[in-house]
Amino acid sequence: MDLEGWSRVNPIKKESWRTVLTLAYQSLGVVYGDLSTSPLYVYKSTFAEDIQHSESNEEIYGVLSFVFWTLTLIPLLKYVFIVIRADDNGEGGTFALYSLLCRHARVSTLPNCQLADEELSEYKKDGIPPPRKSLGSSLRSTLEKHTILHRVLLALALIGTCMVIGDGVLTPAISVFSAVSGLELSMAKERHQYVEVPVACLILVFLFALQHYGTHRVGFLFAPIVITWLSCISAIGLYNILRWNPHVYKALSPYYIYKFLKKTQRGGWMSLGGILLCITGSEAMFADLGHFSQLSIRIAFTFVVYPSLILAYMGQAAYLSKHHTVESDYRIGFYVSVPEKIRWPVLGIAILAAVVGSQAIITGTFSIIKQCSALGCFPRVKIVHTSSKIHGQIYIPEINWILMILCLAVTVGFRNTKHISNASGLAVITVMLVTTCLMSLVIVLCWHKSIFLAICFILFFGSIEALYFSASLIKFLEGAWVPVALSFIFLVIMYVWHYGTLKKYEFDVQNKISLDWLLTLGPHLGIVRVHGIGVVHTELVSGIPAIFSHFVTNLPAFHQVLIFLCVKSVPVPHVRPEERFLVGRIGPKEYRLYRCIARYGYRDVHMDDVEFEKDLICSIAEFIRSDRPELDSVGRVELEDDERMTVVGTALSNLEGIRLCEGNEASPEPDGSTLELQEIRPQEKPRKRVRFLLPESPQIDASAREELQELMEARESGMAFILGHSYVRAKRGSGLMKRIVINCGYDFLRRNSRIPTYEFTIQASTLEVGMIYHV
Repeated sequence: MDLEGWSRVNPIKKESWRTVLTLAYQSLGVVYGDLSTSPLYVYKSTFAEDIQHSESNEEIYGVLSFVFWTLTLIPLLKYVFIVIRADDNGEGGTFALYSLLCRHARVSTLPNCQLADEELSEYKKDGIPPPRKSLGSSLRSTLEKHTILHRVLLALALIGTCMVIGDGVLTPAISVFSAVSGLELSMAKERHQYVEVPVACLILVFLFALQHYGTHRVGFLFAPIVITWLSCISAIGLYNILRWNPHVYKALSPYYIYKFLKKTQRGGWMSLGGILLCITGSEAMFADLGHFSQLSIRIAFTFVVYPSLILAYMGQAAYLSKHHTVESDYRIGFYVSVPEKIRWPVLGIAILAAVVGSQAIITGTFSIIKQCSALGCFPRVKIVHTSSKIHGQIYIPEINWILMILCLAVTVGFRNTKHISNASGLAVITVMLVTTCLMSLVIVLCWHKSIFLAICFILFFGSIEALYFSASLIKFLEGAWVPVALSFIFLVIMYVWHYGTLKKYEFDVQNKISLDWLLTLGPHLGIVRVHGIGVVHTELVSGIPAIFSHFVTNLPAFHQVLIFLCVKSVPVPHVRPEERFLVGRIGPKEYRLYRCIARYGYRDVHMDDVEFEKDLICSIAEFIRSDRPELDSVGRVELEDDERMTVVGTALSNLEGIRLCEGNEASPEPDGSTLELQEIRPQEKPRKRVRFLLPESPQIDASAREELQELMEARESGMAFILGHSYVRAKRGSGLMKRIVINCGYDFLRRNSRIPTYEFTIQASTLEVGMIYHV
């Protein structure tokens, strides 16, 4: 495959070797914890039931050959050298691929997308567009024409997402349960089963209870634990190779795969569900790409993780090839190949490594649910940012305790690794199949490569993964039903929420108020304009929401300054602070009506900044200062209803713009670069003092100065946040399924989801007005 061409498409950022090696070291603790603990249960799961090893060693060698080539082709070739190149401005994961596709072909299902979003810095399209008559161009046109294909693409991404969530339940269970299985060699078989489950449950409870402290508090311990574990299993593997079978390296030949399948036949095919577990955690290399770099991921896996795992599996095979007469199959595991003198220390290290591996998938589950929520595919949940420096480290209380309960239920319900491994294998391979399908589209639509190359990619890797998928699916009744059931539940939740949100937005668009209606009211809108700023939340990016007419009809007065605020997500991982806001007017200048669109990426800290209120006011002030009717194109975009929007950054990103000082905040020393607009006259009642500090040039005309003065006085009078509280109902004549989804499903989720974060951020009085939406 043309890897050099792909490298030119996605060049690696130049970094110092010290930085790269530091990131590679840190990635060992975050990315590879799950993958490095797979030797604990691969052989035991493989030989659990379907095949039995015999004196000829063909089964042992066949399994080793399968493991070696699976690790080489999937994690090493597919992920390390191909998939991680498909980063979305440095971010990885299923939604990164979906985001790339949405930008290169108009297949996004986000209802409030704008052409202005394509002007964002991270909304870039890599490579040279294909010719109009090429197969890639035809494929893109086909995807853009048919709405059903948009939904299929979204469903594919959501299926992968749901399987990741299911893996978040199963991975901690199988990792911890396999780690404590070393107790089986220290006590009688009939006793160790009564000890393993309680010990595993206690460790799991402890693991989930620690989540609210955040990864950054214990993260410095992760890399040393994984390095110690990898050193341990590679040393034990090398010891077993040299002592028991130095010629085990011959089993790396793919010829032993053929001999294995020929001898075991259907049993060997069914045992692939256990062999599959050797690549558990490979998806984390791509999903956690945003915290590291491509080069650091490659170095850590290629030179540390991959050799250590191969030595560990070869060592186990070497030991088992010389120990055929064992008491029972349950002793075919990792610990039986560990020398007895160091078994207890290895048990302790294994438990710590299992905790680290589980931590990675749990935090990954938090991140992907945050992305789904940002893109309108999951109900709003409480997101706690546990690190002030690394925004990707988050904690979601509701999801954490749900995962814990489900994880304990799986551990207590199955009580063995066989059924848990069947469930985990199906979840893992489904995510990989989804990644393969999306990657084949990325190759054509984003990298503009030959469609023949994409077909080769999906046929080569897809056939391997389909083989493992069929072997996992055949054990549906033996535990593999768990991830299917979990994914179905989460998929229904996501679909209902997305469908209800989309219908609600369509109702807003169809019932929005025209600008002509506003002009008929006159400058005073037909009512008294009271002091202060009214912030009206709306999902609309153009036009006036129907709730505004509801206010005008029922309220006797309204604020002298009105801001229609829309907080939206865009299909990029991050929006730069200097591109955060789009600001424009609604109606004539004297109406003092403004629209402000705050844009956030799916990995941004969404409205979790106490300075947002100041940023909002400063963005309006900066728009007023820079508003020039004669300037038509500089920093502006044309939207519907003849609105002209200006891109405005946050206060911190625009140090040369207007600054807002409130209360007792110290103003900068007068150095000629700033000037105070005007002192607020003393009032009878003490109020917060508000001042705008303006740059000296360019000079502000009298009308803009008057408008800024009015905005400043309104800010000093206070702000009111006006929130529409909508009740969504299916309109008359709707089908039974739509009534169930809207009246029952979406209404239940809406009532039990968290309210938007910005209601806590803006320190203002909140006014809720209820409306019924018949969709």
